[in-house]
Amino acid sequence: MRAADGTTAAAVNSLSRRLLIAVSVPLALFFGVMMVVLDSGFRALSERSLNELLEAQMVSLIAAADPLPNGSYGPESQTLDPRMATPRSGLYAQIRSAEHQWRSVSTAGVTADFGALLRRGQRSLEYASFDHERVAIESRAIRFEDAKNAETLTFSVAVSLSPYEGELWRFRRELLVWFVGLMLALLVTLAALLNWVLAPVRRLEREIHEVEEGRIETLSSGYPRELSRVATNLNALLVGERKRVSRYRDTLGNLAHSLKTPLAVMRSSLPTAPADELLGREIDRMGGIIEHQLKRAAAGGALLGQAPVDVPALVAELRTALLKVYARKDLVIELAVSPSAQFIGDRGDLTELLGNLMDNACKWCQGRVRLSAAVDPAAEPRQRLALRIEDDGPGISAADRARVLERGVRADEKVPGHGLGLAMVRDTVDLYEGRLIIGGSPLGGASFELRLPGRLGADPAAT
Repeated sequence: MRAADGTTAAAVNSLSRRLLIAVSVPLALFFGVMMVVLDSGFRALSERSLNELLEAQMVSLIAAADPLPNGSYGPESQTLDPRMATPRSGLYAQIRSAEHQWRSVSTAGVTADFGALLRRGQRSLEYASFDHERVAIESRAIRFEDAKNAETLTFSVAVSLSPYEGELWRFRRELLVWFVGLMLALLVTLAALLNWVLAPVRRLEREIHEVEEGRIETLSSGYPRELSRVATNLNALLVGERKRVSRYRDTLGNLAHSLKTPLAVMRSSLPTAPADELLGREIDRMGGIIEHQLKRAAAGGALLGQAPVDVPALVAELRTALLKVYARKDLVIELAVSPSAQFIGDRGDLTELLGNLMDNACKWCQGRVRLSAAVDPAAEPRQRLALRIEDDGPGISAADRARVLERGVRADEKVPGHGLGLAMVRDTVDLYEGRLIIGGSPLGGASFELRLPGRLGADPAAT
């Protein structure tokens, strides 16, 4: 039930983004195929129109061809398309044989090569360039049998492709604009629909995150039918978990009380002889071990739905208590705590954890202890609360920093204690999936850096 990091979820595991991509990719492919199909259809239509134009001009040219005094053939200008009489009009014609040639007025000033002569009955359709102007040329070879000097004539008609290509590119641009616009409109519509459809899922995710941070205790109602059972079961799980942990801790507290009483009786029944001091120390050690194990078993870590702990208030209470305990010591406890820092977990766990570390610092320091606390919103949820306890004592050597966290181990065996405090701190940090780092302090002594679940609460100064 742990909420995923928001950035990662949005970048990788966003359900709405996956759905939008799953829809947009086939949609883009569909529009792409449709554009290719329509482009092919429009291009085929343009080619048919061009061929029909060439065919019509060819028939007109052949029908209008009459013998000329010089022995060649040529049409009357008024019988042809007016563009034939306009230079560089884009419509050109030629009638030629091995000995004679006639060209339309439109070829004036144009370097036009209509191709080779054809044999009788041959037809051709070619593409060429007249002064960098692409043209389509249709040629046909015909012999007039009733002519006095019958010879094969090659009739050629050329049409500029610039208007057709320009129209094709205009059609492609308009097609692209319309299809892209339509696709974007559809994607925006789909995104809006997905946002509406997935709104309950986002609401469920947001409320689970708020439960984890202790802002609310249970999920709200009013979910769609597909999610209502999920929300109901999650609420039942949250309530049942809180009740179970509460009963478990009450039972373990009763057990701890029951075990401490017999141990106290055994301790008071021991003679005061020096030979029995060892047995007394072992009874004390047994009591410490029992208390440690019971507290470790009872600590449930960050329980979903529990109210966050105000760190500044708890630290101030610990500071007051420790100043009383070490009243005989010239002690200064400095606090540098963010006023809005909150711990997500059990108040007793944080009290025990900071109490052990601050008591340890007060015990070993020369006269100065410093505790700082802040919240790092960029860190992962289980390590957003940063705590640091420092002192100006002798410190802990690098070789002993890992060893002192073991149960029953003390850095200085001459100092009274059971060696359980730092082990309890380590166990509590592990339960919350946090982090504990022991190092050196600028004050000259040891430094304990903790990373625990936390969040930024409301700033008291702002209210």
